[in-house]
Amino acid sequence: MGALELHQWAAGAYLGASLAAVVGLGVRARRWLGFGVWLLAFAALLHGLAFVELHRLEPTPALTELPLAVSLAAWLLVLSFLALQLRVPARGLVVVVAPAAFLGTVFESFAVPAPGPPPPGSALWSHLHVLLASGGLALLGVAGAAGLLYLVHHRAIKRHRVARQSALPSLESLDRANALALALGFLLLSLGVVTGVLWVETREGRLWPGGLHANATLVAWLAYSALVFARFGAGGSARHVAAGSAAGFALLLVAVVGIGVAR
Repeated sequence: MGALELHQWAAGAYLGASLAAVVGLGVRARRWLGFGVWLLAFAALLHGLAFVELHRLEPTPALTELPLAVSLAAWLLVLSFLALQLRVPARGLVVVVAPAAFLGTVFESFAVPAPGPPPPGSALWSHLHVLLASGGLALLGVAGAAGLLYLVHHRAIKRHRVARQSALPSLESLDRANALALALGFLLLSLGVVTGVLWVETREGRLWPGGLHANATLVAWLAYSALVFARFGAGGSARHVAAGSAAGFALLLVAVVGIGVAR
């Protein structure tokens, strides 16, 4: 089975996990959420095999191409979510993570770049930049998903609309998931920015490339800097940090993916 077919099968499994999660929340059945998590793990396995097949192609497509970078970020998003389950019981996040992974995989399936020459500059810095930035994007996506569900659950509690056996994670679990993913995601995003600067220096002999994409990414990084300070330095409220995480990830998506598509 080729890379494109594996990506499409992975997308189908991600879609199945999304449907299972929606059903689980709709009927308040945790077993459906558990099934969605297992299906998500199976999809991640297929997704990883697709990347293995891609790297067997001659010439190998560059990860710096936007469709592959988005697909990589979607895969790392799922792996980050699965790893998070070892520390924080927040299976309900699958209702946000699975659809995001589905969209990222479909985007890659319909926009596979034609193999071309490797990007100019140091291959080391370009690969490190993509891996670190994609890992940061994935973890900040988990933080944004946790923040979004925190706001939904908090509002439901305020309006006394939470069932006794709600399938949503507790507010404490969502806050812990948000804090852990935010801290690690910001660290990786920062390292991604640094390696991006070093890549540009080896490629063009200057430290900052300028342009809308780079400047928007810097704005998103500054916004996350303020959010991290509010969360860990100033003791900001969990609700405000949750809202900031959701809004920050939307800004980051526009900076990294939206502007990249428009170019």
